[in-house]
Amino acid sequence: MTDDGPTDVVTAFLRNRSEVLVLLRSENAGSFRGQWGGISGDAEDDPDEQVRREIREEADLSTDETDAVRAGRPLTVESERWRVHPYLFDAGNREVELGEEHDEAAWVSPTGIATGDRETVPGLWNAYERVAPTVRSIAVDGTHGAAFLSIRALEVLRDRAGLLVAEGSDDGGNEASEEWDELASLADRLIEARPSMAVLRNRVNRAMAGADDDGQDASAVLDSTLEAIDRAHAADDRAADNAAGEVGGRVLTLSRSGTVRRALRAGDPDRVFVAESRPACEGRAVAEELAAEVPGTAVTLHTDAAVAHLLARADVDTVLVGADTVLPDGRIVNKTGTRGAAIAAAREGVPVYAVAASDKVSTREAVNLESGSPETVYDGEAPIDVANPTFDVTPADCLTGIVTEAGVVESGEIEAVAEELREYERWAER
Repeated sequence: MTDDGPTDVVTAFLRNRSEVLVLLRSENAGSFRGQWGGISGDAEDDPDEQVRREIREEADLSTDETDAVRAGRPLTVESERWRVHPYLFDAGNREVELGEEHDEAAWVSPTGIATGDRETVPGLWNAYERVAPTVRSIAVDGTHGAAFLSIRALEVLRDRAGLLVAEGSDDGGNEASEEWDELASLADRLIEARPSMAVLRNRVNRAMAGADDDGQDASAVLDSTLEAIDRAHAADDRAADNAAGEVGGRVLTLSRSGTVRRALRAGDPDRVFVAESRPACEGRAVAEELAAEVPGTAVTLHTDAAVAHLLARADVDTVLVGADTVLPDGRIVNKTGTRGAAIAAAREGVPVYAVAASDKVSTREAVNLESGSPETVYDGEAPIDVANPTFDVTPADCLTGIVTEAGVVESGEIEAVAEELREYERWAER
């Protein structure tokens, strides 16, 4: 502590496949030797710049290998000796090179911090909580796709269940019924945060249904969500691998889908045309990522209005898109522009595939389409109305197939998947 107050330090949590990196501090560390922590160091300068330096020095990961997710509010720990600035980054891989301040690295579920599986530096769980996903962060996220957000929702449920388990161990146990009621309410709020995203609803329902069968308490929810997270990652990976088999030559895509991005990496096409995907223009980031990740593939970024023109003139072989939701009749709900691209592709005889894990199949016929802020389209003073739909519905007959973890599924087979998923909704009826 300085005369002016606590010492500022940064702590970075690197996340990969829903686990975070923790490091065992060595005898060479300046403090808390033999305890587990995140990537940390004194914030001698601007914390935002310092945390990047610490990631490079302590894990040997460059800026290109990590994506900043969130910076949390600082918190004071150890009798207000330290002011911790917490950060969360997504890491593209788990290969880290440790410096002399650490003896060991481990990728763990954050709940292990709360439940005391390891002796940690003071305030580590509190620091994580300030950057962890929340119901609100999921509700307002206009950049990431449905699969990404569904896993974040499972993490919210997992983290709260883990904390309840830890609190029960500390004070002798909570009432199981109270734990269940709290977690069931949280599950409902997560589902309502993005009602248009069937995959979020299905994955949360699957986790709660598993816990309903196993005991209806925090421990059951924790075990079930950990299993659901692993299953979700595996399903998305298999769907991407299957879609890679449909990718070749020249491919056109739009919006931001992590599953599509993985399929394009694995498929290694000759050229990828990427629509800007206004109004958020997430296509620009997708184009940059593909250019870095698939160096042998040429990438063309273009306006949304040019999609039909390029399909007619650029010898596109395949249109590959994600899907926020697959309706029981085989239609898909996805970022606005998908419908127009599919119709234009059908006119030119270009096959259109939507890649989506089967959890994205909706159990409902109704369509809930989200809209963006009018100001992103027009913020002038003229008395005009603004339409800014962020999702549209693509007819089933404009799709060649839907690529899931089980392979290519035709529209007539989707209803059977929806019926299976309806079984997981029954936990809320009891």
